[in-house]
Amino acid sequence: MKYVSFEVAGSRRSWGAAVDGQVYDLGPGGADVAATLRDAIAGNLLRDSLIDGLDPVGRESEVSFLPAVPNPGKIICVGVNYRSHLEETGKAEAGAPTLFTRFADSQTGHLVPVQFPAVGTQFDYEGELAVVIGAPAFKVPSTDAFSVIAGYSIYDDFTVRDWQRATTQWTPGKNFPGTGAMGPYFVPAADVDDIQSCTLETRVNGEQRQKATIADMRFPIDRLIEHISTFTPLAPGDIIVTGTPGGVGLFMDPPALLSPGDVVEVEITGLGVLRNEIVAEQ
Repeated sequence: MKYVSFEVAGSRRSWGAAVDGQVYDLGPGGADVAATLRDAIAGNLLRDSLIDGLDPVGRESEVSFLPAVPNPGKIICVGVNYRSHLEETGKAEAGAPTLFTRFADSQTGHLVPVQFPAVGTQFDYEGELAVVIGAPAFKVPSTDAFSVIAGYSIYDDFTVRDWQRATTQWTPGKNFPGTGAMGPYFVPAADVDDIQSCTLETRVNGEQRQKATIADMRFPIDRLIEHISTFTPLAPGDIIVTGTPGGVGLFMDPPALLSPGDVVEVEITGLGVLRNEIVAEQ
């Protein structure tokens, strides 16, 4: 089953299941299973049977997508976590994951135009796997890490490179409004046979720019959870954005950064395709 967070009628926000292109409303105003998808994850309420007897609220094309989990308490992002990306950046090996934070209000959804900030000059894509936490997790050993995962989604960590690279701290370049695209779907871990074997691919205007398997991570998912949960408690709905492969625009020869009108798609096996068009900031 695939789950979505969405907006209908221009203002009412809800969440539900997406089945065969139809959206079933499981939030307030619908089946009222829980107020948000995050609450449903925390309550372990997700079941395929939730849509039994429900009429769809509309087709996917008739709703506006929100970030799959719009209201996480924490978003922890991992930098240079694929060897191909490490090599293209020229950075040295490190014994621990490189981490930074993204604010929840910097997120956006599938098919929502992403604004190239007027104060930036270098705008780039980063296709990534998002891991969504499903249970309280603090000091979780790697052997137990997969037991605290609720499921997965796709992330595009759009980055204003000139702001990211202005200092050693990456936070400004990673948190412009509406630059953290997540979706279209949240897919429960039980519905993904082997996340390690899944392929991540990023395309710009149909041209493949990035391609790797999740198994290519330098620090795999279980080690990330162990490391992160050692210094900060994780809660249901929190997101770990696990890093991007080589092939980002900045390090291509010549650089191939984004411009208004470009369309970026990130696809991960079994999780769908996240699509956003770049527009100039108004």
